[in-house]
Formats: sequence, structure tokens, C-alpha cells
Amino acid sequence: MSSAPPSAPGAALATTPVPGTAHRDRYKWTVLVNTTVGVFMAMMNTSVVIISLPAIFRGIHVNPLQASNIGLLLWLLMSYMVVTAVLVVTFGRIGDLFGRVRMYNAGFAVFTVGSILLAVSPVTGPTGALVLIGLRVVQGIGGALLMANSMAIITDAFPVNERGMALGINIVAGISGSFLGLLVGGLLADLDWRLVFLVSVPFGVAGTIWAYLKLHDTGVRRDARVDWWGNATFALGLVLVLVGLTYGLMPYGGHSMGWTSPSVLAEIIGGIASLGLFVFIESKVEDPMFHLGLFRIRAFVGAGVANLLSNMGRGGLQFMLILWLQGIWLPLHGYSFAATPLWSGIYLVPMSIGYLLSGPLAGRLSDRQGQKWYSTVGMLGAAATFLVLLALPVNFPYPAFAAIVLANGVCTGLFAAPNTTTLMNAVPPGQRGAASGMRATFMNAGFVLSISIFFSLMIVGLATTLPHAMFSGLTSQGVPASVAHRVAGLPPVGTLFAAFLGYNPIGTLLGPNVLAGVGPAHAATVTGKAFFPSLISGPFHHGLIVAFTASAALCALAGLASLWAGDEPYDDPEERPVPFQVAAVSPAGAPSSAAPSVAYVEADEAREAEGVQAVGRR
Repeated sequence: MSSAPPSAPGAALATTPVPGTAHRDRYKWTVLVNTTVGVFMAMMNTSVVIISLPAIFRGIHVNPLQASNIGLLLWLLMSYMVVTAVLVVTFGRIGDLFGRVRMYNAGFAVFTVGSILLAVSPVTGPTGALVLIGLRVVQGIGGALLMANSMAIITDAFPVNERGMALGINIVAGISGSFLGLLVGGLLADLDWRLVFLVSVPFGVAGTIWAYLKLHDTGVRRDARVDWWGNATFALGLVLVLVGLTYGLMPYGGHSMGWTSPSVLAEIIGGIASLGLFVFIESKVEDPMFHLGLFRIRAFVGAGVANLLSNMGRGGLQFMLILWLQGIWLPLHGYSFAATPLWSGIYLVPMSIGYLLSGPLAGRLSDRQGQKWYSTVGMLGAAATFLVLLALPVNFPYPAFAAIVLANGVCTGLFAAPNTTTLMNAVPPGQRGAASGMRATFMNAGFVLSISIFFSLMIVGLATTLPHAMFSGLTSQGVPASVAHRVAGLPPVGTLFAAFLGYNPIGTLLGPNVLAGVGPAHAATVTGKAFFPSLISGPFHHGLIVAFTASAALCALAGLASLWAGDEPYDDPEERPVPFQVAAVSPAGAPSSAAPSVAYVEADEAREAEGVQAVGRR
């Protein structure tokens, strides 16, 4: 599609004729399907590695439970989420400036290349783990480009009265991807760990070509500059905080965790200082990366806080349930430790079913009835499911467990689409990319924070009761007291990750000489399926109580934040973007390929300019 010349000297822009309604209707569904595929793929890769970590480390010949390799384990687990959390706001704003579809298309391509390189990486050992971490960063850059711009593209393509439905379908696909990633990771890792990354490649190639051919940017653009200092200070601050939180989980100086480490404290304090500098810069520059006036919009702030809190609680649920299933319940029910990653994904399927049932319905109904009560009731209901989980015994009956996680999925589905619709409807059209990026930052930062918070809570719970339980259990099986004391005194993070990975570490910790000394019967007992789960079940349940109580509190606060946010949209009910292409214009009015970068406004430039200025007054 080519641009027509300006009709008069000094004209601001030129466009092709506006397509008809039928074309716009077809285009919006193309947008929805393509972005849904992209978000599903990006979100699936936040969790697909969780279940497949044991197979990956076996494939590259690294023992993840060695003290020197715990950092590799943490970063292979968290690098993708850290990168997406850091970059989504930047990429969302760059999408506002240079084209949301252009950035989205680049995301598909980068993600696909990263997935291919991960699948064919030939390096093994600790170096191989570092290579995989680096390639997960590349994959995360592509995922951030997809997440940052997909919501804005959908919001551009759909009118206000259909956005809840469209965003609901997209969000359901995304969160279902994070749930189903557990199952996909377990199934594929059982065959070959490389398939965990290769599975995304066909979707990535098809999505890249399809998006390039069929999607196009909507709206008119105006002159703007990239806020490089704002982008740099925001990225640096968030990276330092998240890196500090990650290394805080590792033992330091005889302590079970590293929160007193000078480097961890320096990273967290430095990150907070950099984020403070970011706020100062954004208040001074002419074209900020993120308009701070958006934080004066009640609906935007409330929905954003609710999004962050809900993802902290939901992320904690996901990891705690995996620990519970893989480390205790499945071995106690006869599953081998090697098989527990696959079966934990299977036993969590009811949660995905609940989400799939309620998510699209909540999005459609909230378009007609408002978003506030759906998101509020959803989070309060999720808090109730955490409290019910507290009543389950460690060795629970599965039907009761399945009913609770199904209800949790239903409640999460009630919340997700209405929450996103509230947030995206609250901002002016020209800020949708940045707002979509901020929403993704809330989501991914919530997941990373949940790992740090809930692993820390579990480590604290294990540290108080595990040493005594470990010592008593080992000595009762004939293990010498000196050896039992050494094993019981090891940092509990190793035991936690053993449960998380579905490992039985007792044989490795004791060694062949000790096992030979206790006799065949005792050796068979301590290395059997039931000994390690039974040993840690008491301390683990103590940690679960603390973690699930925290999750319930976070979800309840998210419900209150949703209630406070309301559901008032930005005051532009007539707005509906119309697809057309824009020619860059020189000051004299002639088309010029050397024009500055431009940012979106809608067809009525005066209305958009007034809206951006009004952000600071709301």
C-alpha cells in the first residue's frame, strides 16, 4: 500500500483511502489470531524449562545440585523472565515511536532464531549451561518484543465494546501457555531435551511470515525522540534489583541464604537508586519513555498493582505445587523421581482447564457489564483457594487437590482479561505501547519476585526443622552420626532444588562407601522412593503453610486493588483505529525518507494531543 501525496503544501501527512468495514473486521480477527499465537508461544517458554530442567542438565552433563552449579540452575530458570521483565516497557515505547507491528514482527523473528540456536547448541558442561543461559536471553528479547506490543496492536484493532473479548482470548492463550508449558516440557524432555526448544520453531517461522505479510501499523504518527537515558536507567535499575533478588537465594557466609551478602545488598540498593533516577529523568525530558502522568490515572494504577500482586501470588502457587508434587506426593505414590516432572505437569492440567473455561467468558461479559467486579471477585476467590489448600494434608487425596486447583484456575480466568481491559482502556491511544509494556513488566516482575519470595519462605521454613529431621532419619537407618550431622548441616536450598527437580539426593549425599557400611537393607531404604519425601514432608509442610498464607494475602490485596481501580475508560468512547499507512513528511510538506522517528496518535491529532496533556491532570 503506497501513500498518496499531500493535497496541499505544508500538509501534515498523507494516507491511502480508508478501507471498508468488512476489511477492517477481517483485519481485526487476523490481528487477534496472530498475536494470540505469538503470546502463547512467548508465555509457554516462561514455564517449559521448569519441568525440563533435569533433562537439560543431564543432556549437558552438569549436576545442578553441586554448590558451584546452583547459580547456573537459577539463571537457566530465571533468565528469560528477567529479560522480558526488564525490556517490555522499553520495547513498548519504541513500538509507539517506530511502529508496533514492526517491533512485533522483529520479536517473532528474534524469538525463532533464539529457539533454533537453543535446540542445536553443541556445548556441554558448565560452559554449555552458560551458552544456554545466553541464548535464553536472546529468546527473552524476542519474547519481550512480542509481549510488549501485542496488547497495543489488539487495542488498536478492536473498538472499545469488543476489547474485553479480544484481550480475554489473548490473555487466556498467554496464561494457558504458561500452564501448558509445564505439560509440554515434561512430555518433550522425556524424549529429548532439545525438543523443548525446537517445538516453538514451526510456530515462530509461520508466525513471522504471516505477521510480515498480513499485519500493518494503524494510526498516524508525529515527531518524537527516543528517551535513551530513561530507557537505560530503567533497564539498569530493574536488572540490578532482579539480579540481587536471584543471588539472595544462594547461601552466603554460613547462612542459608545470601540476603546479607554485600554484593546482593549493593545490587538491590543500586537498582532502587537507578529507578529513582529514572523517575527524575522522566519528569524532565520532553518525550519520556513513560509518561509519569499515567500513574495519576486511578484505573491504570489500580489495575497495574493488582496485576503485579496477582502474578506474585500465582507464580508462588505454580512453584509450590510443582515442589509439592515432584518432591513428595508423586514419589509417595510410587512414581520414580525421573518421571515426576512429566506427571506433575499432567496432574496440574485441571488448573489450565479452569482458566480456559472462565477466561474468554469473563472477557466477553465484562465488555457489557464492566470489569471491576469480575477482577475483584476473581482475586478474592483465588485467595480463598489458597486458604483451602492449607487444609490439605501433605499426602492429599487427588480429587480434592484437582477440585481446588480447578477452582483457582477459574478464579484466575475471571480476573485476567477484565484486569487487562481496565488497564489498556485507561490510557490515551498514543501511550498504549508503553502501557502494554508496563503491564507485561508487572506480570514478569511478579513471577521473578514470586520465585525469590516463596523460595526464601520455603528455605526459612526448612532451615528451622529440616536439620533435626534429616539427622534423626539418617541415624535411624544406621548412618554414622558424624555423616548424618554433615548432611543435615548442608544448606537447605540444595534440598529445595532437589525436590523442585524431582531428584532423590540421599544416595549422592551419602556416597557409595557410607551406603555400603549401613548394609543392603538400610541402603535400599534411604535410596528408595519413600524415604526422602517422608523425611522432608514435615518441614516442607511448615514452609507450605507460610507460602500459601502469603499467596492468599497477595491475592486478597490484588482484589482490593481491583475494587479501588474501578473500570472507567479513557474519555474517548468514539475512538476506533483505522488501518492506513503513513508517509514521512519533511518540514516543507514534501515526503521525505529522512524524517525523524514518529510516535502514534489516532486519526484526530488534536484530540490525541489533548489526551496526552490531560493524562497529567487526571
